[in-house]
Amino acid sequence: MDMNRIRARIEQMRNELLQLQSSDGAWRLCFDSGTMPDSYFIIILRMLGYSQDEALIQQIAQRILSKQLPSGTWKIYPDEEDGNLDATAEAYFALLYAGTLNKLDPRLQLAKQFILSKGGLSKIRSLLTQAILAAAGQADWPKSMRIPLEVFFSEHGIGIDLFSLSGHARVHIVPIIMLANAQFVQHSLSMPDLSDLFTGSSKRFENDSPWIAALAALIGSISLSELLPFESPTPEEKAVQFLFDRLEPDGTLLTYTTATMFMILTLLMLGYSPSSPLVHRMVSGIRSVMCANSHVQIASSEVWDTAMLVHALRKAGVNPTSTALENAGAYLRQRQQTQLGDWAIRNPGTPAGGWGFSNVNTLYPDVDDTTAALRAIQPYSSSSPELQADWQRGLNWVLTMRNDNGGWPAFERQGSRLPISFFAFDGAKDIAVDPSTVDLTSRTLQFLGQELGMNAGNSWIESAIRWILSQQESNGSWYGRWGITYVHGTSAAIQGLTAAGIAEDHPAVTKGVNWLLQVQNEDGGWGESCISDKVRRYVPLNSSTPSQTAWALDGLTAALPKPTPALERGVEALLQSLDRHDWTYSYPTGGALPGSVYVHYASNNYIWPLLALSNIWLKYS
Repeated sequence: MDMNRIRARIEQMRNELLQLQSSDGAWRLCFDSGTMPDSYFIIILRMLGYSQDEALIQQIAQRILSKQLPSGTWKIYPDEEDGNLDATAEAYFALLYAGTLNKLDPRLQLAKQFILSKGGLSKIRSLLTQAILAAAGQADWPKSMRIPLEVFFSEHGIGIDLFSLSGHARVHIVPIIMLANAQFVQHSLSMPDLSDLFTGSSKRFENDSPWIAALAALIGSISLSELLPFESPTPEEKAVQFLFDRLEPDGTLLTYTTATMFMILTLLMLGYSPSSPLVHRMVSGIRSVMCANSHVQIASSEVWDTAMLVHALRKAGVNPTSTALENAGAYLRQRQQTQLGDWAIRNPGTPAGGWGFSNVNTLYPDVDDTTAALRAIQPYSSSSPELQADWQRGLNWVLTMRNDNGGWPAFERQGSRLPISFFAFDGAKDIAVDPSTVDLTSRTLQFLGQELGMNAGNSWIESAIRWILSQQESNGSWYGRWGITYVHGTSAAIQGLTAAGIAEDHPAVTKGVNWLLQVQNEDGGWGESCISDKVRRYVPLNSSTPSQTAWALDGLTAALPKPTPALERGVEALLQSLDRHDWTYSYPTGGALPGSVYVHYASNNYIWPLLALSNIWLKYS
């Protein structure tokens, strides 16, 4: 293993990153979440009639068009079989609505043939795609979405606890239910007609669950508003206030652009003019979350990228007292949250102190970003009593967010479980709940062990270790929720366990290492398909990606006392993958919504390779 070559690559990446840093200390790299939010934004801007955004619409349309495959389809990951029905339908609609192409264009003809070959629009199963098509009058509003607001917002406790859902589910589902109940449609003169994309006369979606629809109809027919005592404010007023209370300073709804778009439609339903200051503010918020002036990110990743890049750069030898890292630390300190969010419902009595994912995120902190930020600013925390108190407040927030089973969730402590079958859309299980996950729990243990010296001697760390061990698959791997997938989870688990004091030769660690070696590619690297995330078993990509190779190397480095031939082959594969700017370089290795949304973090090709190479240099040189 050529240590000089490794060191040269570390220095190259370090210099590139320092050049990419923004003047305020943050790193702003693209969080590419596919064409879905791009398509939606074109549809929303056209619905609003914003003629001043014509140039922007065409820019976004050109990006969408650039992602079309020769077959005429769009995919959500490169190795997806055939194409993706939802993504293709969304893109088809957006390009027509933008006026970029007409129905006779050969590219859209191919897309249409694919959609019909898959059974037409009635086969679409995702909640958001169904809702955007229904709001545009292209399909019937699913009956299963017409849930009376009293079910969630009545003070009489007749329905479901809204806060048993995850926060990101709530801010999407509430406006969609309001729109569905009103059967809201926003017409415009230029709107295309997609009725020829249905294979029959009906414009309903096939997965409109009969029993849920029947239940919703029954509840609606009872006229709850007449049976229940009068409430002031009314359930609808409470739902509207729920949305307003979660608007971020930039005008986005909990920083999610997709949720913001559905709230805009809800405002139109409530009588707001497209030219109202509030609607303009929300549209501006969405525009502020664009990268390269052509891609609408679902959310932006400045806090995560900045915190993790500080960690990687420190590992690479950059001094915390350098101007670059001090500026990054100052940026992160300003993003620590001071307001109580919905997380406080299941974690009462804990002061705010976490960090969120995005630049303007004041209400929705998460454990992963908080541990990353705490690690990044730790060298500066003792410089004043105020900074020390803020840092301790963040640590306290993380520690109190642990679930009773010993693991950590992303956003909120685990509450009562909602029957997932209540929602019929694809991915309901993953969007509706926020359970403990192996990858977040392991990264939290890694932070606590490496930075604070906490280990299995602490009883609650011991319970986290036991929970991680209980989640190991029989083949030795672990499932990772927020990265793709078993390579990510297995690497994280090995690093978290060893950082917490578990011996490198512990049977579970050894079994995890052996599994990583079993799935190593012939070229020495690692690559796992997004299909793994959907089917919940390892599916090889048959090519190596930089981030997944780096994850595997970090897991091996944590457990191997000295380099092995397999590790050396992995290093060589990583170095080669960083120079191979083909489809593997931008393969989406970030998990969002299994089967529906996958993410390519531009930062992944810096953070994880730089950490892996630096850890190898520090341990073995």
